[in-house]
Amino acid sequence: MLYRQGDVLIESVVDMPSDATTVKPVDGRIILAHGKATGHHHSISATDVDLAAIDADGNMFLRLCRDSALIHQEHAPINLKPGNYRVTRQREYSPEVIRNVAD
Repeated sequence: MLYRQGDVLIESVVDMPSDATTVKPVDGRIILAHGKATGHHHSISATDVDLAAIDADGNMFLRLCRDSALIHQEHAPINLKPGNYRVTRQREYSPEVIRNVAD
């Protein structure tokens, strides 16, 4: 299953990586991506997350323990079912550098 909200892609995966570092909540939320242009963010309530982690390659993973809402201040919420997910930021190409899209 795939979900997209702005510049964030969320895809279901079978397993969580074993080498991942735990991500700490900020104000009761797990932040998936910060918007540099607007200051907004994509987030999920920390109470819905069993584990949020980043692996050695910088990929974020989530284990959701219940139905969860992916929230962003400028997008409609997206409902996610319990399970394991990989979070990917959309990237854009410029001749100077490959960079994350500014949402």
